[in-house]
Amino acid sequence: MLTLLTRRSRITWLTIVVSTVLSAQSVAHLNSEYLLDVPHELIPDQDTKLLEIGQASKLQSPAKSSAAIKVVSYNIRWRGGAQLLELIKLLKQDQEIGGAAIIGLQEVDRNKKRTENKNTVKLIAETLGFYYAWTAPPAITEDLEEETGVAILSSYPLADVHRIILPHEGPGGRRRVALGATIAIADTRLRVYTVHAENRIPVARKIDQTKAVLTDLAQYPKDMPAIILGDLNTWEPEAVEKTSKLLPEENFSTPFDNDLATFSRRILIIPIKLKLDWIWLRGMEATIHGIDKKIDLSDHWPLWVVVKMRKEHSREM
Repeated sequence: MLTLLTRRSRITWLTIVVSTVLSAQSVAHLNSEYLLDVPHELIPDQDTKLLEIGQASKLQSPAKSSAAIKVVSYNIRWRGGAQLLELIKLLKQDQEIGGAAIIGLQEVDRNKKRTENKNTVKLIAETLGFYYAWTAPPAITEDLEEETGVAILSSYPLADVHRIILPHEGPGGRRRVALGATIAIADTRLRVYTVHAENRIPVARKIDQTKAVLTDLAQYPKDMPAIILGDLNTWEPEAVEKTSKLLPEENFSTPFDNDLATFSRRILIIPIKLKLDWIWLRGMEATIHGIDKKIDLSDHWPLWVVVKMRKEHSREM
């Protein structure tokens, strides 16, 4: 009993610390409006200025086979300058995240003073020789979030790109977004989403944000291979548990254990490690995977996985 109480005390203490660090809003006054079975709607895209699609001036030649595709997810925390150049080098040469064919990024700046007014994703794509798409939430003020968004980069062309404004506001009316695109690899069509969920909302609302991505995916065939990756901000154990229940119900699986931290921050002398980032797969199998903890450019670590299409989705297998 003493051990159990001690463990519970540690969990309670950690929740209090994390809540303070992330400025989490109180979840004590939920009502039926926030229950998981409440239908949610996608907000129509009303600002095409915050959706950018492009490609490098000189494209690299992608692999013609879908036998082994490396996928990377990384919340880069708006890296710029020398750190951005280091990130690009890692995406090309690092033993774990280097050489990916599909990359999903979060917290990607465009035209922000803190990152030298550069177009971050365009610079990465140009150096890698990739296609890219980027989007950001609706503007609130000149200095909050409107030019920080999510991105997909791929050595294969992107089609049917969708900007998804996630339901539920964060502090100060801030919104978050996801981005979906279809990628053709050999004879296979693959749907990919990069997501950056809000961290300062109740868990039920976070689940609604993941459901918004599933709503977009529901427009496509149920047997279409798909990847949902990104920072789902599941810092609460309940959020990890509910996410791990929701996505398998939609035929997704992940090779990453629930207790593997993807985020690390030190508050004074207290280390905080949390499970925030994910890669979920449908219609494909992970052969190898990892979390590249030697890369410390962000307070998140990049996730990577090498996948192969299941036989029913590829004539090549």
